Amino acid sequence: MGLMETIKTASILVMVFMIMSRPGEGQLVENFYRSTCPNVESIVRQAVTNKLTQTITTIASTLRLFLHDCFVEGCDGSVLIASPNGDAEKDAPDNLSLAGDGFDTVIKAKQSVESVCPGVVSCADILALAARDVVVLAGGPSFNVELGRRDGLVSQASRVAGNLPSPDFNLNQLNALFSRHNLNQIDMIALSGAHTVGFSHCNRFSNRLYSSRVDPTLDPSFAQELMGTCPRNPDPNVVAALDPQTPTGFDNLYYQNLVAGRGLLTSDQVLFTDGASKSTVIDFANNPGNFNGAFAAAMRKLGRVGVKTGNQGQIRRDCTRFN
Repeated sequence: MGLMETIKTASILVMVFMIMSRPGEGQLVENFYRSTCPNVESIVRQAVTNKLTQTITTIASTLRLFLHDCFVEGCDGSVLIASPNGDAEKDAPDNLSLAGDGFDTVIKAKQSVESVCPGVVSCADILALAARDVVVLAGGPSFNVELGRRDGLVSQASRVAGNLPSPDFNLNQLNALFSRHNLNQIDMIALSGAHTVGFSHCNRFSNRLYSSRVDPTLDPSFAQELMGTCPRNPDPNVVAALDPQTPTGFDNLYYQNLVAGRGLLTSDQVLFTDGASKSTVIDFANNPGNFNGAFAAAMRKLGRVGVKTGNQGQIRRDCTRFN
């Protein structure tokens, strides 16, 4: 091999190494803890099951927590950090509505794992497993969770703004936000299906009821129902179900609601009213298997966003604080 060929080969190897070493693009694998904590999945599942028997809000709150974690700093458990100064990620205005049951689910699961495998399993991985488990326990699809995440070392409220979906986003805004994380439109529509469980505070959609006119994309009878639940100046703690038919069951009725003009948030209903996404909504509404498959695939992709692996970050002993 001549000098030029040697240099060219070396350059290619360097480029490959740099690509493989980029932060946030480390390799996750299934059964990452097979030799260091082989029972981690069953331990987490039992902790999640126990929590679910105490409160049904565990389902939606844990699932929502996973997305909020991954979209800010990557899937690294940064949203779990508690700050005495009130300046951690969870303290940002966009995260104040995260229910405490989601945090408690991960904390309790971590404690159970630590009692068997101390200092081995990251909080980020436990959150990813718990998010899968609540979906399954609610009747949704099961899927294998890739593991090997490390916990991040940064959690700042100032980094949250502009990185989470807003309830008044249109389709272009939703696609732009999700595409930052290598999630395409079908992934986005499938992940929006997480709104088949849980509730939303009235102030997240009251503009659809009490502006100059009722949002014309709302089914009139549904608008009347919402006005009964959420008067013009409701108690800030009043909520409405995102899927009023089966608010604690993971199914495809969310999409059927969109077809019927019964999407709660603007960012929900726009998935049907915008022609660019309408056909996917109709497909998911008519074919639960297609939705389940797309959701499972999108959750695996979401779980790869901005991950820390190898010697990045740390394995927290306590999910609420850095070591």
